[in-house]
Amino acid sequence: MKRALLALAAVALVAGAPVQAADDVSVSVDRTAVSTRIGHTFVFHSTIANRSAAPARRLVAHLNIVDLSGNVYVDPEDWSSHRTRYLMPIPAGGSTTVAWKLNAVNAGTIGVYVAVLPRSGAPVPPTTGPTVDVSIRERRTLNSGGILPLALGIPSLIGAAALGVRFRRRGSEGGTS
Repeated sequence: MKRALLALAAVALVAGAPVQAADDVSVSVDRTAVSTRIGHTFVFHSTIANRSAAPARRLVAHLNIVDLSGNVYVDPEDWSSHRTRYLMPIPAGGSTTVAWKLNAVNAGTIGVYVAVLPRSGAPVPPTTGPTVDVSIRERRTLNSGGILPLALGIPSLIGAAALGVRFRRRGSEGGTS
């Protein structure tokens, strides 16, 4: 299969025709939309199917993340620490399912998709699955991370201590006169 892909890629480059990573491999997802909040994690599954009569070997699946609004910088490593999966051989007519766990890092609309390509390094376009449209709401909270008691409590304690010192000085000054 590796030689066949390389030969097919060489013919395609000469002929100028595009070639998929494997014409007989398809990628599907279990959902096309996710709605969540910043700080939450979510999971979706992709299924890589081998529609050929021969096993599909030496394939790699890669998770891609892009900001669809054009307003947010997306660092894919912040979203998922396991974005590349080296797939076991997929039998003829069989499939394999991969679970992708992501962290919602930025608010906005993010596109997530899986690309599958051969590990041979053949110059062929990857086979990609549909985009999962991820809508992430901001998490607005008055007490973000439990900081409110500290933000109010420490200044209050300092103020109370200052007043206590002041009253103590006034009391000691009034008792000696």
